[in-house]
This record gives sequence, C-alpha cells and structure tokens, in this order.
Amino acid sequence: MGRSLTDDVRVQQDALLGWATPRLREFVWRSTRDPWAVLVSEVMLQQTGVGRVIAKWGAFMEAFPTPRDCAESSLGDVLRLWQGLGYPRRARNLHAAAGVIVREHEGDVPGSLDALLALPGVGAYTARAVLAFAFEYDVAVVDTNIARVLARLQGERLTPKRAQVAADELLAEGTAWLWNQAFMDLGATVCRPVPSCDECPWFEFCAWRGEGDDPAVGSAGVSVPQGRFEGSDRQARGRLIKALGEGSVRMKDAPKVMDRPRDVAERLVSALATEGLIHLDPSTSTIHLP
Repeated sequence: MGRSLTDDVRVQQDALLGWATPRLREFVWRSTRDPWAVLVSEVMLQQTGVGRVIAKWGAFMEAFPTPRDCAESSLGDVLRLWQGLGYPRRARNLHAAAGVIVREHEGDVPGSLDALLALPGVGAYTARAVLAFAFEYDVAVVDTNIARVLARLQGERLTPKRAQVAADELLAEGTAWLWNQAFMDLGATVCRPVPSCDECPWFEFCAWRGEGDDPAVGSAGVSVPQGRFEGSDRQARGRLIKALGEGSVRMKDAPKVMDRPRDVAERLVSALATEGLIHLDPSTSTIHLP
C-alpha cells in the first residue's frame, strides 16, 4: 500500500515531471537498464564532468561488457582505459567490485541496497542510483544536484539523514527512474550554484527563493569547488599513471615524469603503490601498472 500524499506534494510531483518530460537531458547510459552498465556510469560520473564520461563509458562497456569481463582483466588494463577520467581509485574499486560480483553474486550485479553497499567503492548514492536507474525500484537518490535543491526547498542546511528523508518524502512512486533523473536535471540546469529561479517549476514550493544566505552552502551532499588541479598531487599522480599506460618507468625517472622534486615524487609513488594502483619491481628498479 502506497503512502498517503498531501495535495501539495502531488502538485509538486506533477510540476517537476511536467517540466522535465520535454527537457530531460539525453545521455547514452540513460537508454540502458543493464545494472552493470548503470554502475559503471555512476562510478565514472563521481567527481567527473559528463563531457569526459560520454566517450569513456562507451569504450569501457565495449572492453568490459560484463562484470566477469572486468574481473578477469588486469587492473592495469582497466587503468589504461580509465585514462582521462581522473581519480584512479574509482577504477581500482570498480575492478574490485566486479570481482565481488563474480565471486558472490554469480556475475550479476545485486539488486538489494545492502548487497550493493557491500561492493568496494559503492556508497549510498551509487547504490540507490543502481536500484532506481537499472531495476527501477521506488528508491530516491541524493546526488550533489538533488542535495542542493533539497536544502533550498527546506530553507536550511540538511544532515545526510534529513536530506535522504526529504528525498524519500517527495518521491513519486512508480516513476522512480524518471523522477530521479528529472530531479537531478533540475539541479544541474536550473537550481545551479547560481540559480535561475525564474525558470524553476518549484519556485512556489521553495523556502529560499534566492533571498538571503544560500542554505545549500555547507549542506550535506552539496559539493564544494575542488582544489586547483594545476600543480597538484593529483596532476603528478596522473602523469605517472598515464606514462605507465605506455610502458614501465624507471624509478629514478619518476620525478621527471611527474615533474616533481625527488622527495615529493617518492612520497607519491609510495602512496600509489600502497593503494595498489602501481607495482614497484625492486629487481629491475622499475614501476609498472598492476
């Protein structure tokens, strides 16, 4: 039996769905209900712009169309294909998750929240996104765009629990796929960090309406600007992994490849090895992808 809804909530639901239906953004991963393909897209989209993911997602799915294909490939192969997306820990976690899916779920991405949350690198948002976008279960997701909208609707900073409760209360049951995509698109195109309130289908329901301090700032789940990439450790790490995609690198050459002083390069190389993203071969004094 469905939950009882107030007239205001029904009107709010209809307003968003009516707004989104002719405006929904088209992405290739939105055309699939394959749980593995959806999981891959969601992991790739973590902290990475849509533009960079579009080409990589298709190439990844061609190379690793199933969890088994991914699990039976080396992490090095996965990292080579991941080049350009950044945050290689995600590739490592996805490769590890594929192994768990093969070993514990007979090669099928599980369809329960607890089982998804048990996969390496899968958090609350990603698990719920797979349930909503692949299995079309009545599950509300909270990404950074939705979190920003929710805080402004409520007119206050939200805790993670309160944000999820608010999302659950608004969910239009029976339309979870469309509802969550529409909600995300509202935050991505209208209720942006600098919002276009006059274009918002939820203006009348919003407690903030662009006046006073923005409650989304500091609210749970709302992303903050990343630190500068140029000159960062992330850039140096990426240079090394990119070079390793073409072949081994001598340990003594790492500082030059990473464009960092030797002490900094040694620290970063050690961290990458600890994270399992590179392999150090003392016998040849070289660095390889795993």
